[in-house]
Amino acid sequence: MALNFKIANKKSKIDGTGAFALQPIPARKKIGDLGGEIISLREARRRAKNTKRVAMVEFGDGRALDASVKPNELRYINHSCSPNSFMRICYSRVEFYTLRPINKGEELTCDYGPTHHDGKLKCDCGSPGCKGFL
Repeated sequence: MALNFKIANKKSKIDGTGAFALQPIPARKKIGDLGGEIISLREARRRAKNTKRVAMVEFGDGRALDASVKPNELRYINHSCSPNSFMRICYSRVEFYTLRPINKGEELTCDYGPTHHDGKLKCDCGSPGCKGFL
């Protein structure tokens, strides 16, 4: 799972650990592919029930990517209601792209969309348009 830009993981103001740009990243550029293990959707949901920090992306074809197994730095991209990147799911990969230029030292964020939390997990993104829950 190659990264196209230098990313580091460190403490986040949003939640736990975050992914931070170690260099400026231009708008509309691929940051890289999320690392992980491809598993069945049934196994993904079983694993998600037994963990507080879910790192699962469903492909929509009965499979999912578990980013807690064989992860890379992108595993720690936190949710934001006003994100600076987006996730694209295609070709059995989970790719991240920038929505706007990202400054060196800035935390990478993504709107997770629907999650296993079913709107019950409080959102701490701090953005002005925060929806309040994931």
